[in-house]
Amino acid sequence: MGYKEPAPIVDHENPFESMMSRFKIASEALGLDDEVYNVLKSPAKQVTVSLPVTMDDGSIRVFEGHRVIHSTILGPSKGGVRFDPGVNINEVKALAAWMTWKCAVVDIPYGGAKGGVCCNPREMSSGERERLTRAYTQSMIEIFGPDRDIPAPDMGTGPREMAWMMDAYSRTQGMTVNSVVTGKPLVLGGSLGRTEATGRGVMVSALAAMGKLKINPYKATGAVQGFGNVGSYAALLLEERGMKIVAISDISGAYYNKEGIDIQKAITYRENNNGSLEGLEGAEKINGDELLAMEVDVLIPAAMEDVITIKNVADIKARLIVEGANGPTSAKADKIINEKGIIVVPDILANAGGVTVSYFEWVQNRLGYKWTAERVNRRSDRIMKDAFETVYKTSIEYSVPMRIAAYIVAIDKVAKTYKYRGGY
Repeated sequence: MGYKEPAPIVDHENPFESMMSRFKIASEALGLDDEVYNVLKSPAKQVTVSLPVTMDDGSIRVFEGHRVIHSTILGPSKGGVRFDPGVNINEVKALAAWMTWKCAVVDIPYGGAKGGVCCNPREMSSGERERLTRAYTQSMIEIFGPDRDIPAPDMGTGPREMAWMMDAYSRTQGMTVNSVVTGKPLVLGGSLGRTEATGRGVMVSALAAMGKLKINPYKATGAVQGFGNVGSYAALLLEERGMKIVAISDISGAYYNKEGIDIQKAITYRENNNGSLEGLEGAEKINGDELLAMEVDVLIPAAMEDVITIKNVADIKARLIVEGANGPTSAKADKIINEKGIIVVPDILANAGGVTVSYFEWVQNRLGYKWTAERVNRRSDRIMKDAFETVYKTSIEYSVPMRIAAYIVAIDKVAKTYKYRGGY
């Protein structure tokens, strides 16, 4: 496999280009000078490694791994590691920059990073995944560290991979270093409340935005695209607060019931059905495009990048979009959404509940102490509400959509810190 040159950037649907076009608009609104603009637009460090791994049949396969450190201006860099066949350096660069803005928006002392290995974890045995995770960690020993760069789970990785990562790193240090990764199993220093944290943040953001739009949660309808960890918890927590969730979807298709879907039943069904909603009772099957175009108060895209694009944005009828996924709306679609008067709570704000509780996990590891779930939830809810209010005020002050306001808040914080630190 070896190292391949990244494909040339062709259009704005590339996630890095989408991120950069919004970054540019926000920088211009802020009046950012060229020096700071050029520092913030370029990743601080990009590492690409070849990882030879012995497979179960005795053969050796070489995987390509990446880690991009976008910024360490606010503190150690933080970001997930994804195992996915689509991993490439452009995607990792975009996600690393998103992490910088996400941490800055919720005011936690981290810079942004992202990592990934181009592989298909679904076709690998547990042993093969473990050997790959340990090889990746070993190759990043100079990069990772609780005060340098702190990985976390992402697509294709979870608590088990974080345990292997922590162990592989700890062995090189001659002691247990819990705080080198977050998203660990509870027994290894993971935090209570981490599993539902991102979905919970989406719920808090949605309710805050509904308050501004005078939408009563008890009379509101919602549709959730993507029923993984983020989508399912966001749906469940919003349902608990009175919202009627009329449509949900996953890789098997979308499911609709105008009277509302019982979310807890859907979660239980998915768990007992190999992680799929296929055959869900009490809801009719529709196609995914129909879900996005539904007449609901709140639409939550919580699956992949670029699901709302120039091709389907004209069909969107929701009053409010709360982005549970990273980059679900392409930059080209923004203009039409704004013209239609749809309010968007952007990804770097709406789904920052995950990195907030990751930060709490790291703090607890450093203290050698565990907080209760109530304390974690209370503190993360407060951070998410404060961040929403700051972004909302900024959107009014600069007369810009919430997305650009979130970038303005984040870029302003990083730029000011860069200047106080004296640049380079």
